[in-house]
Amino acid sequence: MSRTEDMPGNDLSPAEDVRRAVTGFVSEFKGVQAKIEMKLQQTEERMNMLDRKTMTAQRPPLAGATDSGAPHKKAFHAYVRNGDDDGLRGLELEGKALSTAVNSDGGYLVDPQTSDIVKSVLNSTASIRAIAQVVNVEATSYDVLVDHSDVGAGWATESATVGESDTPQIDRITIQLHELSALPKASQRLLDDAAFDIEGWLAGRIADKFARAEAGAFINGDGIDKPKGFLAHAAVDNDVWAWGNLGYVPTGTAAEVDADAIVDLVYALGAQYRANASFVMNSKVAGIVRKLKDLDGRFLWSDGLSAGEPARLMGYPVLIAEDMPDAGTGSMSIAFGDFAAGYTIAERPDLRILRDPFSAKPHVLFYATKRVGGDVSDFAAIKLLKFGTS
Repeated sequence: MSRTEDMPGNDLSPAEDVRRAVTGFVSEFKGVQAKIEMKLQQTEERMNMLDRKTMTAQRPPLAGATDSGAPHKKAFHAYVRNGDDDGLRGLELEGKALSTAVNSDGGYLVDPQTSDIVKSVLNSTASIRAIAQVVNVEATSYDVLVDHSDVGAGWATESATVGESDTPQIDRITIQLHELSALPKASQRLLDDAAFDIEGWLAGRIADKFARAEAGAFINGDGIDKPKGFLAHAAVDNDVWAWGNLGYVPTGTAAEVDADAIVDLVYALGAQYRANASFVMNSKVAGIVRKLKDLDGRFLWSDGLSAGEPARLMGYPVLIAEDMPDAGTGSMSIAFGDFAAGYTIAERPDLRILRDPFSAKPHVLFYATKRVGGDVSDFAAIKLLKFGTS
């Protein structure tokens, strides 16, 4: 007799024995089925995620000419489109990844390619930036030291006493940097379009705004919260010229100019500056000047020999800057000089973008800022032509 049979209450019928066996089998089968379903669900989720990644990779890049796979590109695109700055905060300033958060003010440096686009447009604009000296600074101002006097000297014999000579004078010209800003906007729907070249649009809008503002300030700016233009300085007759002023040559008539006045202007400039000198005038004045002839009937004006080469007046290049004044009584409508020596533009190399999705809903504003300054750095290097008798 077995032990089971010895114990009271443990006698099981064959039917009960079969029922218990089937119940245990079904319980185990459900456990196995649940595990299989869980595995299938996990596999399906992984496949769906893989499909999304594959579809995302097949979307057209934001700008076809750029590497949209670069980490700094992705971060900048995400910030411009939807304000997501996680990628920008995570980037390190190393190698070519120049996009980074600017402290706590919410601004961000534009990535290298966008900054180059803006810079190239500014350089190609009709502005004295094309012929002036341009320096990059990290401070809030730029100092130019100018030695505008000679050391005293004299002849001496072997036994004669040599007297003390004059000491040269050095002037310090401080060029303050001012903030130049632009505020273009776009609708959020436009930004959501994956095929839209957001970088090209943003660079074009900012460059156009900055170029027009700079061009005017470098010529006529009063120096208050903007660069000081060379025409904002006092001008005196070149016969009584002194440092701190610009010298001018009168045309001899109220609102007209002749070939003799152009010749006088050229030779009013010192020989050391004439080698790198250029004329600056607007289109209306250029239309007057290009008709001038010398005594032998030859035009003083000659067009460039190849595409992109500037026109020349008496052999010197001409920059057409529309912010120069029109010809009129008392106007300083033509400038001639070595602007690389005579005018200095100081700027910070960074361009900052601040995204504002709240102030102009449903549009998104982009507040772009750049710091730039400019001023005359050598008053002897620039001469003006005044339309007048004196």
